[in-house]
Amino acid sequence: MPSQLIYLNGEYLPLSEARVSVLDRGFIFGDGVYEVIPAYGGKVLRFEHHMQRLNDSLEAVRITNPLTNEIWLEIINKLISDTGSADQSIYLHITRGVAERDHRFPENSEPTVFVMSNILQTVEPEILQKGISAITLDDIRWQYCNIKAIALLPNILLRQQAIDKGAMEAILIRDGEVTEGAASNAFIVNQGIIKTPPKGKRLLPGITRDLIVELAKSHNMPIEEANISEKEFLNADEIWLTSSTKEILPVTRLNDKTIGSGKPGPVWQDMYQKFQDYKETLRK
Repeated sequence: MPSQLIYLNGEYLPLSEARVSVLDRGFIFGDGVYEVIPAYGGKVLRFEHHMQRLNDSLEAVRITNPLTNEIWLEIINKLISDTGSADQSIYLHITRGVAERDHRFPENSEPTVFVMSNILQTVEPEILQKGISAITLDDIRWQYCNIKAIALLPNILLRQQAIDKGAMEAILIRDGEVTEGAASNAFIVNQGIIKTPPKGKRLLPGITRDLIVELAKSHNMPIEEANISEKEFLNADEIWLTSSTKEILPVTRLNDKTIGSGKPGPVWQDMYQKFQDYKETLRK
C-alpha cells in the first residue's frame, strides 16, 4: 500500500520518508502554530477565513508567513487530490525552524512548513442521536488562547482528564465563566436563545464557531455573543460543542448530570441541519 503523500519544506514526499531536525524549534520549544481545515467533496471550507486565522497566529508569535495564499491553496488542493474524493481534514504546521537551542529568536532561521491531508472521520450516528458526555474543569492554559499554537500540553492534559472520567470533552472555566472546550468552542441554548462566549484572548476564534453564528443570524435564530457564567452553563437547556473536525455536537450529560431532556435538543437539530445544508453547497 503506497505511503500517504505530504508536503514538507517545498517537497512532496511519502509520509514515511518525512524528516525534521531534532533542533527544530517546534520539537525543542513547541515554537510554532498550526491550522486545521476541513474539505468537503474536494472543496476547502472557508479557506480565506482559515488563512486569516493562520496569519493572525503567525503574526502573534512573530513568524513571517513563508507562503502566499495562492501557494497554500495549491499545496492543499494537490494533497486533497492525492488523498482521494472523500471528505478530508488538512493539517498545516509551521515552526520557527532549525536553530541552536536558545530561548531568544534566531536571526536567520527558515520556517519549517508541513502539510498533510487525512480522511475526515464522520461522527457516529449514535452520537448524533444520543449526544455526548462532558465535564467542566478549571482552565489552566496560558493567556493567549486565541493563538493556534502547537504547544498543546495543557489541552491534552485537560482532555485526558475528561476521557479518564468517561467523557468526550472537557469544558473549561476561568474566573467563573466558560471559555471553551479543550479542543472545541462552546454554545448553550436557554429559552430558545443561542449563546456563545465572545472572541478574545481567552479562546480560539473557531472558524466553525463563526459559521454557526453567521448561520443563526442569517436564519433569524436568536443568538448572543456574551460571557456565560458557570451557573448559567450548568443550567442550560442545550449545550453544543463545535470544531473543524467534529462540526457541531450536542452535549446531553455534563458532570454526570442530564442536560435538558437527555437527548439532542430541537435548536441543535435545526442548526445541525442548516450546517449540513451549508456543506452541501460546497459540493455543487
